Amino acid sequence: MPRRIPQLAAWVRSRPWREDRGDASIQMAIIYPFVLLLAVAVIQASMWYYAREIALTAAREGLSEARTYKAGPGDGIQRAREVLDRTAGDSLLNSSVSTAGSTGQRIRIQVSGTAQSMLPGVPGLRITQSASGTVERWTVPGE
Repeated sequence: MPRRIPQLAAWVRSRPWREDRGDASIQMAIIYPFVLLLAVAVIQASMWYYAREIALTAAREGLSEARTYKAGPGDGIQRAREVLDRTAGDSLLNSSVSTAGSTGQRIRIQVSGTAQSMLPGVPGLRITQSASGTVERWTVPGE
């Protein structure tokens, strides 16, 4: 065993270290595109999530307005539009609000749009969020 240590030390001293020149540059050239791709994916996912939250907030606000006593689906659409105008900015593009699926006893507000894309020329992800609930109405106890 003691004989191997001097041999190892001699080998380390005799090794030409110039062979390693440029290794870090090559490693970075291989790894950097994956790191950049990961960063873009995280940012894109965050933008999608934020646009989704904006659409859900607008749908919930519209539902709250449409459910109130003597209000209608049009009031809910108007309120959802106001929320989108105030919060969406460039995060939720081509947004639309509808009350498809609503009945006399139940109201449904649906907000759709497209999340902004990080890559130019690539379409964003389509987002659809909805909220539904019963319409408030006066009832007589015992009926």
